Amino acid sequence: MPRTILVVDDDPHIRQLLVFALGKAGLDTIEAADGEAALASIETREPHLVILDINMPRMDGLEACRRIRASSEVPILFLSSRDDEIDRVLGIELGADDYVVKPFSPREVVARTQAILRRVSARPPDVEHSGGQIAHNCLTLDLESWRATWDGTAIQLTVTEFTTLRTLASWPGKVFSRDAIIDRLHGPNFAVTDRTVDSHIRNLRAKFAKVGGETLIETRPGMGYALGSCLPARATEQNG
Repeated sequence: MPRTILVVDDDPHIRQLLVFALGKAGLDTIEAADGEAALASIETREPHLVILDINMPRMDGLEACRRIRASSEVPILFLSSRDDEIDRVLGIELGADDYVVKPFSPREVVARTQAILRRVSARPPDVEHSGGQIAHNCLTLDLESWRATWDGTAIQLTVTEFTTLRTLASWPGKVFSRDAIIDRLHGPNFAVTDRTVDSHIRNLRAKFAKVGGETLIETRPGMGYALGSCLPARATEQNG
């Protein structure tokens, strides 16, 4: 069945442009002109992905993203102006999966949309795990249901956050540069910045820290990131 994409932008010309490009790629679309209408559409239509503009009247994209993430894990792709880098980073920290900068190429938006949809439906490449799970001390990743738990407590992750953590957990002890993580997320030469990767890592750490998962990810200065010990913090302190 075709995937349904919710296109949210207060500019009808941009919506028309994206609806046409997504339709040519075989994707169904629905439209909303502001954040409030987007929330209503998500509740009634359950799209597979949301393309969300940041600067909109009534309810902007950042607030809409915050409310969407309170109850849904639907992937979110932000549309962002060149002069609001802070908003783009904040959007990632609120739970967006990726962003495209205006003015954009419709082909790029379609490519990023399809990349996110593939991550939702695809099994992890290169690595096989018995039972469809990765387990490392307190951390467990269910690869079939895309669920993450820490010591039995479920942690709600975005598609990109889950894929990032799955990459690190699939090779414990391996240090991944930011470029290597980007390649796992989008494929080689995809235009995502190091700062975006750092934002997703920061989100993962914050979510797991709330349930005692401070040892989830290690930073290797000048190198990148690696899976941490995934032991309870108190156990790490005692061993130290």
